[in-house]
Amino acid sequence: QVQLVESGGGSVQPGGSLRLSCAASGVIFGLNVMAWYRQVPGKERELVARIFDWGNPNYADSVKGRFAISKDNAKNTVDLQMNNLNAEDTAVYYCCAARFGGTTCNYWGQGTQVTVSS
Repeated sequence: QVQLVESGGGSVQPGGSLRLSCAASGVIFGLNVMAWYRQVPGKERELVARIFDWGNPNYADSVKGRFAISKDNAKNTVDLQMNNLNAEDTAVYYCCAARFGGTTCNYWGQGTQVTVSS
């Protein structure tokens, strides 16, 4: 089993920045894909960014150039640096992890709220 614990959510004004962190623990063998998703009420959960152990990050079009995902393989953590936030970024952000290069999440964190408001 794997536990994912997120931190770093909160409230920020438009144009501000936040950094989310997620730490994985437990049976981490083969856990080489980590990602961030987000969800707003009434909508499906959407992929924000994904990264593999070997790099190759990919992003949703809506966050390209503003968000950056990074992974520390030694610490089994993944961060999401979010810059130039706007109201449309308001959501609950979830960390997820997958094994053996898969793109379907096997494990999810509990979620952390990000609110962008003036």
